[in-house]
Amino acid sequence: MKSAEHAIKGNWASLLLPIEADDSIEFSKLGAEIDILIDAKVDGIYSNGTAGEFHNQTEEEFDRIQLMLAERCRKAGMPFVIGACQPDPTIMLNRVRRAATLGPAAIQVILPDWWPLTDEEAIDYLNRASGIANGIPLILYNPPHAKRVLSPKELGAILAETPGVIGVKLADGDSTWYAESREHLPGVALFVPGHHLATGIREGVAAGAFSNVACLSPRGAQRWTDLMQTDMDAAIETEQRICKFMDQHIVPFRQKSGYSNAALDKLLCAIGNWGPVGTRLRFPYRWIGEDEAQRLRAVAEQELTDIMI
Repeated sequence: MKSAEHAIKGNWASLLLPIEADDSIEFSKLGAEIDILIDAKVDGIYSNGTAGEFHNQTEEEFDRIQLMLAERCRKAGMPFVIGACQPDPTIMLNRVRRAATLGPAAIQVILPDWWPLTDEEAIDYLNRASGIANGIPLILYNPPHAKRVLSPKELGAILAETPGVIGVKLADGDSTWYAESREHLPGVALFVPGHHLATGIREGVAAGAFSNVACLSPRGAQRWTDLMQTDMDAAIETEQRICKFMDQHIVPFRQKSGYSNAALDKLLCAIGNWGPVGTRLRFPYRWIGEDEAQRLRAVAEQELTDIMI
């Protein structure tokens, strides 16, 4: 059983890449974004999730992004997690090695993704990554689009053999999923989708979220997360409005138009209009126009007044 005390919990804001018209990363804007997230007093900042476009950057860019995040967060006393995710196992292990030297609170990894791993292969891989991390704990990222999406029972069996993995970022489910998670994943820090965080905490399962709500508003997401500790009923009511907004105005861009999750998260950021990020993704991925962000900003300000701060 993992430790029931989660050092990494709450509302974690994603570091999004400001992409210029020539497909370059605008690092001055990235630095400004980090400073804004620090000033918002989120529980932590994480890099290189899906919305951080980890799958579409060079190793030199990877190193520069992580160093900038680490230096600014250490100076401010802000916890940070580095995503070393990469579908290629060799590249990912090398990212883990370099990330560990920067002293993050944890390192996020995925399972190698060209061919799905068996349980035994997953255990071997995670234990090797943990050894390379040199004492830095790992968080496994197992999203719905992974080649192999692990059930709570499967995760429990794998994590029982991988003591260096302290948490999992994953999609939640219905009441049966929550019951299975309580049974098979006791003490594991589970990070549910941001817009389901209140439900996850109420169910006694979630430690926090690497949050799409923080993409919309870092300050608003933090205030909502804090509310869960004092008035869960109010937090659930807020969650219902967030989910309605997502279902009606954000998810259709993926379901009907085929945009990626990263495109949706950058759209949320542009709707919130809190930092110099923009909606552009790196080639070959399509992004959603700024005009849609402007249109939906008015909707969000009306429907989510307590988040849009």
